Amino acid sequence: MQQFDLYIRPAKPTLGLYVRKGAGLSDLEDADQWQLAGQVWENELPPGLLRELEANGHAFQELGG
Repeated sequence: MQQFDLYIRPAKPTLGLYVRKGAGLSDLEDADQWQLAGQVWENELPPGLLRELEANGHAFQELGG
């Protein structure tokens, strides 16, 4: 089972960014504005978000807030 890193942006903590575990944010222009918040397993993600992660290598999600 695959695991993903969850990053949040302290300036907008209701937006999450998921990437494959260990992939980091090297391709993101404002990577320094994101903070690692933890990891999640693939079975914890909604199917649509998981498909987006598999297709793009990353996915954004509005978090409860």
